[in-house]
Amino acid sequence: MTGAGGLAFDELHGGYADTTVVRGVSGTVGPGQVLGVLGRNGVGKSTLLKMLGGVVVPSAGRVLWDGADVTRMALQRRLGRGISYTPQDDIVFGELSVADNLYLHLENRNPARYAGLQQAFPLLAQRQAQRAGTLSGGERKLVSFARALALEAPLTLLDEPTEGVQPENVERMGRLVRERCTRAASFVIVEQHLEWVMSIADTLLVLDHGEVVLRGAAAELSRADVERHLVV
Repeated sequence: MTGAGGLAFDELHGGYADTTVVRGVSGTVGPGQVLGVLGRNGVGKSTLLKMLGGVVVPSAGRVLWDGADVTRMALQRRLGRGISYTPQDDIVFGELSVADNLYLHLENRNPARYAGLQQAFPLLAQRQAQRAGTLSGGERKLVSFARALALEAPLTLLDEPTEGVQPENVERMGRLVRERCTRAASFVIVEQHLEWVMSIADTLLVLDHGEVVLRGAAAELSRADVERHLVV
C-alpha cells in the first residue's frame, strides 16, 4: 500500500469508546476516481468516512494520502493537505444566510467560484439572503454539496449527499462529480441511493457489521450482487 497519487487505507479498525464499529476495512482511490461505500444503516459507513476525514482516530490500521501517513492527523490539517470532509448531519449553520454558509470557509467572496454551481442549482443564487435553517433538508444538502465542491479539494469525502434531494438535482450532482474527476479530483461517497452511486462510482465497497462483504469495479458488479447485502 503506497497511497502515492491518491488515497489508500489499510486494515482500519475503530469506533467510539469501547465499541468497535469498523473492522479491518481497506481500499484505495486514485486520482480522478470515485469510491462508493454502501451498506445498511448502522454498519460503519459514516465511521469509516470519519476515519478518512480525521474526525475519528482508528485504533489500528493506516490512512495514506499522496504517499504521506495521515492516520492521526486532525481534520483541519487534512483540509490543508487537500482532503475535504462533509458529514451527513449538521451540514449548515442554521442562523446564517445561505451566502454566509457558502463563503464562510473561503478567504474571499469571489462569486466566480460558484458560477457553475449556481447554474446547476439556481436556488443557490435565489436564496442568498435566506437563513439556511429555514431551507428544506434536501436544499441544505445542496448548500453543503456546493460548499464542498467550491473548495476544489483533490479529495472530497461526502456522507449521504443526495439524502432528500430532488431527482433532477441528484442527477446534476452526479454530473458535477464526474466532471471534477476529469480534472483528477477524487471522491469517497457514502450513499444509500444505489442506482446513483453505481452510475458514478469506479469502485464499490459494501459493508456489513463493519466489515467489507463485497468489493469490485462498479461496472463489473450487478445491482443484484449489491442488493443482496443491503436487505435486512
